[in-house]
Amino acid sequence: MRNKKIIFFDGDGTLWYPKKTKYQEKPHWIYSLKGTLDDHCGHLVIIPTVLDTLKKLKKQKIITVLLSTHPHPPKEADVIINHKVSHFKLNELFDEIHATREFHGSKGEFIIRILKERGIFKNKALMIGDSYRWDYKPAKDVGVDALLMESGYMRKDKYGKRVKKIAKTLSDVLKYV
Repeated sequence: MRNKKIIFFDGDGTLWYPKKTKYQEKPHWIYSLKGTLDDHCGHLVIIPTVLDTLKKLKKQKIITVLLSTHPHPPKEADVIINHKVSHFKLNELFDEIHATREFHGSKGEFIIRILKERGIFKNKALMIGDSYRWDYKPAKDVGVDALLMESGYMRKDKYGKRVKKIAKTLSDVLKYV
């Protein structure tokens, strides 16, 4: 799993989470709760180790791509994800930022397209996310390594032997590059 050239990251629950619930509830509740609709970023906090980890990956010349699923129409979704990245001052740390569509295979489709465009083999890529169905499985389904972030809402027993790699913090990714 070493010698990665490109790492794909999920956003919600992987790079940032709601201040109130952190890793105890799935982070997407924040998009439907009254009072958070107009200011998502004000209710989100960057996860510890994210900034340092992304900086170390950039120093190692690893390509970093953000793939975050959004239920909004594509243009609106792109604006929302880019606003979050700017809010957390992460713009310089990502080579590409994409809002993926709201179906489980969307991230896999984006991964394949980006790998082809960049001429990178699947075995040189890694997907990191907090959701088995939205992050881990779509990457594995297209033949790309995946790492699942541990959280209070992730049930290891639910996924059994299907999840081979679990990280406690984002800095754990450095072991795999």
